[in-house]
Amino acid sequence: MCLKIHAMKTINDFNFRDKKALIRVDFNVPLNDDLQVTDTTRIEAAKPTIIKVLEDGGSCVLMSHLGRPKNREPEFSLKNIVETASDVLGVHVKFASDCVGQEASDAVTNLNPGEILLLENLRYHDSEKKGDVDFAKQLSELGDIYVNDAFGTAHRAHASTAVIAQFFPENKCFGNLLASEIENVNKVLSDGEAPITAIIGGAKVSSKITVIENILDKVDNLIIGGGMAFTFAKAQGGQIGNSLVEEDKQDLALDILKSAQEKGVAVHLPVDTVIADDFNNDANTQTCDIMEIPDNWMGLDAGPQTRAKFADVIKNSKTILFNGPVGVFEMPNFANGTIGVCEAISEATAAGSFSLVGGGDSVAAVKQFKFGDKVSYVSTGGGAMLEMLEGKTLPGIEAILT
Repeated sequence: MCLKIHAMKTINDFNFRDKKALIRVDFNVPLNDDLQVTDTTRIEAAKPTIIKVLEDGGSCVLMSHLGRPKNREPEFSLKNIVETASDVLGVHVKFASDCVGQEASDAVTNLNPGEILLLENLRYHDSEKKGDVDFAKQLSELGDIYVNDAFGTAHRAHASTAVIAQFFPENKCFGNLLASEIENVNKVLSDGEAPITAIIGGAKVSSKITVIENILDKVDNLIIGGGMAFTFAKAQGGQIGNSLVEEDKQDLALDILKSAQEKGVAVHLPVDTVIADDFNNDANTQTCDIMEIPDNWMGLDAGPQTRAKFADVIKNSKTILFNGPVGVFEMPNFANGTIGVCEAISEATAAGSFSLVGGGDSVAAVKQFKFGDKVSYVSTGGGAMLEMLEGKTLPGIEAILT
């Protein structure tokens, strides 16, 4: 999927004066046991879109899901986030205890310019995930202009993300966040300045194969790290001890290497690894060649030679995609590889390169090690970004464009 930002309608193409903007946001935020919000990133990400509407003289009706409720469990009520949302947005957020029906309708009718209304969890209704047209029509009656600003759910064909747009043939657009996500993924997929480097990590080749296949035509360097590297090592005749491996994906790994060679893409695999005799932070460790891991030992992080090799490639890149860690960074003793990648990316970014971080674990790593403000862009949508990188058409984006 390759979209040009100038061809899209965004909220900047509309004046919301005296209009009610029906905005699909992604307020699926983490809560602790006391039902308090522990990370406000997604609320903050939606703020520019909401404030634009209010400053125009319009009002906002916000729709979101929270978690995966089955029977309207109170811990999944969006009422739990109203206070935090009010604090982050700097405007008191009103709340409707349903997203359709009389109460929602009355709350919208009584909404004045400059005010924000948050509707109850969309997924309290099965119709949301089913993409039910009647449910989408009921939702559509709560606003004048439909704005999709939820990249995290753009890959779902749900009522509030894909089906609803048909009821706004002329009055639908992307919010600032979703437009920015598309623009930044495009900087890697179609507009990237060479050399372009993709760092693909994580546990399994199988979960990233489509991404790798799609980006091989677009990158100059492919760095492979994390657990999936051991499948490549074993496929090439290496001894990998008890390291993570997908036995049935070894041929696939060799196919990737062959395809990369044919396309002139340099593949950079780990050469050494930090190994442990158990999967825990306090295990005994040593460093060895990735092709010569002793029996009963497992590779859990990139070794020093690998870290230097990866850093050199990254620092000489103009466009960088980071999708997946290169070690078990959650354990401090096996975080050095991922920290090294983050440091190299931040150095390249400071020197003028464009860097995009996406995918749950790499985003978590960048945040944990305080590199969030040292890269060009951190994506808010793990699954959605993966599907864009795979070249898939996302229903929530397609619905705005058609």
